[in-house]
Amino acid sequence: MSIVKLSGIKKLFKGAALTRTEQKQLAKEVLLMTLARATASDTNIKSVEVDKVREVLLERTGEKFTAANVRVAANSRLYEQAPFERYLHKCSRKLTAKDRKNTLEALLEIIHADDRVSDYEVTFFNHVARALELTPAQIIGLSAD
Repeated sequence: MSIVKLSGIKKLFKGAALTRTEQKQLAKEVLLMTLARATASDTNIKSVEVDKVREVLLERTGEKFTAANVRVAANSRLYEQAPFERYLHKCSRKLTAKDRKNTLEALLEIIHADDRVSDYEVTFFNHVARALELTPAQIIGLSAD
């Protein structure tokens, strides 16, 4: 099943239950959706960011994506039905803390891809962290011994 179609996210949003396999797939879809949206967070989709998304997705999912796949996911019709943060928030309940942190760490790589960080990107990062329900301690990897 291709994660480009975001079928797990669509299924979850329709109220359907997900199998364990579908939950693993959902983690990949959330990663794709988040990183793709990050390329558009400052309203200027740069090739270097799209290339970095493709690289990070390959490293973290083992799957190859075209620049077109990333651009389509960034501007999916899905976001016409509900805000991006709402999708993330609903999906976060089905993801492990490790998957949610992985998404946020990958997002940082994308934000730094063009060697500059805009106010929009900082705002986007904060929205994603909140939607994924990660605490500041989780974000920095702080845990009690």
